[in-house]
Amino acid sequence: MSLPVSHAEAPAARGFRAASRALLQRTRETVRAYLGLTKTRIIEQLLVVTVPAMFLAERGIPPVGLIVATLIGGAMAAASAHALNCVVDADIDAVMKRTARRPIAKGQVPTRNALIFGLVLGALSSVWLAFTTTLLAAVLSVAAIAFYVLVYTLILKRRTSQNIVWGGAAGCMPVVIGWAAVTGTVEWPAMVMFGVIFFWTPPHFWALAMRYREDYAAAGVPMLPVVASPAKVTLRIVVYSWVMAACTLLLLPATSWIYAVVAVLGGTWFVYKSHRLHAGIVAGREAQPMRLFHLSNMYLCALFAAIAVDAAIGLPVLFS
Repeated sequence: MSLPVSHAEAPAARGFRAASRALLQRTRETVRAYLGLTKTRIIEQLLVVTVPAMFLAERGIPPVGLIVATLIGGAMAAASAHALNCVVDADIDAVMKRTARRPIAKGQVPTRNALIFGLVLGALSSVWLAFTTTLLAAVLSVAAIAFYVLVYTLILKRRTSQNIVWGGAAGCMPVVIGWAAVTGTVEWPAMVMFGVIFFWTPPHFWALAMRYREDYAAAGVPMLPVVASPAKVTLRIVVYSWVMAACTLLLLPATSWIYAVVAVLGGTWFVYKSHRLHAGIVAGREAQPMRLFHLSNMYLCALFAAIAVDAAIGLPVLFS
């Protein structure tokens, strides 16, 4: 009598396993889609500058628990801003090849769900930072989200070629938030680091926008490379590179020779590369802006790594 039962159970068991696999696959795809809304690669870059700012604020190594709490809160705040950005820019993302695979553009996440997801993340990040770090850090995180979404995405991005210049201020906030998480205040070294990232952002992003100029033009976004000639764009890259390199030197009174060496050599190399890009354009050679784009990432990581090492070692500052 058991044989008919076993034959009856076998298809049911196979069906259950198939349904379980399908459910697991859908769950994975959903999780990946929501992670895609947060632009995790950009979050990594933001967190890279947060920890060194905390080290410098502490003049050493802050408590590990505070670092972890700040990184969690900062990651949620950045994820919130990026998710809300995807909601507002869904029409642009669908047109541009570089962003066409984003979750809303592909129809993987409904716009309403993405909006709720972004707002909930933003609320959680502010509450988390307020209870685990300082109230000022929480307030600054809310301000960063609001500025990125309301000022940059909704107002500046589609209206002016200076969008990334002023809108990039939101990307400078992690260093200020990290400083505030340690000290409960915002002091001049935090503002210098803010300035470094502020002046670093246009060369970094304009190089990328040169590569994807046709994408931005098709989407009707007036990024500088869309409305200005390559020679004018690269000339502005040179100017901002010089200002950025000069701004890094303002941090010398709070650091030792370790940071000074990296700031001087790294800044010199970055300025040299920006000049080469401009000279090549003027001479009529094929532009290779992505080289400067990748260099900009490495430069910023090296500069802030030097800040962290400098503060952790605790050598005497240059101008005490």
